[in-house]
Amino acid sequence: MLVRLLYVSRAVDKDSTKAIESILETSRSHNMGNGITGVLCYGGGVFLQAIEGGRNAVNTLYNHIASDKRHTDVVLLHYEEISERRFGGWTMGQVNLSKLNTSIVLKYSERPEFDPYGVSGRVSLALLEELMATASIIGRA
Repeated sequence: MLVRLLYVSRAVDKDSTKAIESILETSRSHNMGNGITGVLCYGGGVFLQAIEGGRNAVNTLYNHIASDKRHTDVVLLHYEEISERRFGGWTMGQVNLSKLNTSIVLKYSERPEFDPYGVSGRVSLALLEELMATASIIGRA
């Protein structure tokens, strides 16, 4: 059974560049062998991540993330059973939230800065789908 999980967290290290690189490196090496795909968005010290795969693998990974010392304020935004993956081409794609086009952000947010803590999980997922459609997601590794 496939599931999709979406969560948001804050980076413990305010210079999150090292944390992002570490998370992406770990994700890309771990996810392929576990059938997990997804996308990691970051910006302003906030991580927004969609993870897809088998229910047990996704749940195990989320529990690991929730206890990872690089994250704080981990909040589950959305969880659903799915019939097909939306991010199947990425072991872990990436998007810099602070570099998003303002018109795209305003489509889904009250303010020009996207805050996943202040919108529903469905809204965050819709933004990720638009970013995928507009080729804003990089790092197909």
